Amino acid sequence: MLVNHGMNQLASLSIARSYSFASSIAAVLRRQSFLIRARGGGVHNKVHSTKTEADAVSILRAITPTLDPTRHKGQAGKIAVIGGCREYTGAPYFAAISALKIGADLSHVFCTKDAAPVIKSYSPELIVHPVLEESYSVREEERKQVSAKVVAEVDKWMERFDCLVVGPGLGRDPFLLDCVSEIMKQARHSNVPIVVDGDGLFLVANSLHLVHGYPLAVLTPNVNEYKRLVQTVLKCEVDDADAHGQLSSLAKQIGGVTILRKGRSDLISDGDIVNSVSICGSPRRCGGQGDILSGSPFLLVLVLQYFYLGHAKPFVAADRNPTVLGCIAGSALLRKAASLAFETRKRSTLTTDIIECLGRSLEDICPAY
Repeated sequence: MLVNHGMNQLASLSIARSYSFASSIAAVLRRQSFLIRARGGGVHNKVHSTKTEADAVSILRAITPTLDPTRHKGQAGKIAVIGGCREYTGAPYFAAISALKIGADLSHVFCTKDAAPVIKSYSPELIVHPVLEESYSVREEERKQVSAKVVAEVDKWMERFDCLVVGPGLGRDPFLLDCVSEIMKQARHSNVPIVVDGDGLFLVANSLHLVHGYPLAVLTPNVNEYKRLVQTVLKCEVDDADAHGQLSSLAKQIGGVTILRKGRSDLISDGDIVNSVSICGSPRRCGGQGDILSGSPFLLVLVLQYFYLGHAKPFVAADRNPTVLGCIAGSALLRKAASLAFETRKRSTLTTDIIECLGRSLEDICPAY
């Protein structure tokens, strides 16, 4: 089975990287115990040219747990969004609040000081950390010291997170991107799943080592971001005539990361079979839907936690990479929510309308009780 195959590869990968689990605190050890078994699930020796339409509804039903009154705050997931600068405050909010709407218990946003008051004003539900800095606010001689402080501020929280979303509203300030690079390295060292979107993909395209060979990384590019990745990694142009073959090659070349290529049909691959999600969404293409999607792969955490801790249904164990399952579920959920919002709002549909439909969309498929 592919799961066993991936777990065997994972064990070798883990030994090669020589992570020092003995020195980690109990919370990190607990998370690593099931993440380690899932890592590497997408790294296969053969790239298939097959494209399959995913049974997204069945996957959602299989990985979404019922509400359990015996569990305490935080056990349903804690997510952190790294993003938000002077120009862009909506994107990190959309990603963070979407995770809460899907069922995460806690959602953090690490942003610049200018962005923090704005993001806080959107919702009291989010935990906002104004710790990121941009070049204009840091003198040249202070950059090394400030960078170390920024990374340390995020790293002290890292053990608490089940998933890191990097990029929504991040911007492209060079100093800020350098800091985020170090944060991603810390997340990877702690085996935290990383979802990369928006300007995080600009960073990754120029620094592939940040995600290369890390099977707990998920990239969610739109048309332009995907084009940049193809040009950088495959040294060619996008070939829509062989969309699934090219996507498989791209994921494999980046070392088995999972890529969710957004489009008319979302295509998802980890270097093996390409899964397609074509559930009808909304013809209204308002900005911000990609940010919802970047928060939605939080569902992959549910796959990891509930399958590898023995709570998910046997369907999940079939032959699927957990990160792929999470992306399929996130794509389907967003599309269904967008469809529901469009039924009411039509041309005036906004991202906030879609977010409000996330709960109903999930409830229609997986009732809480």
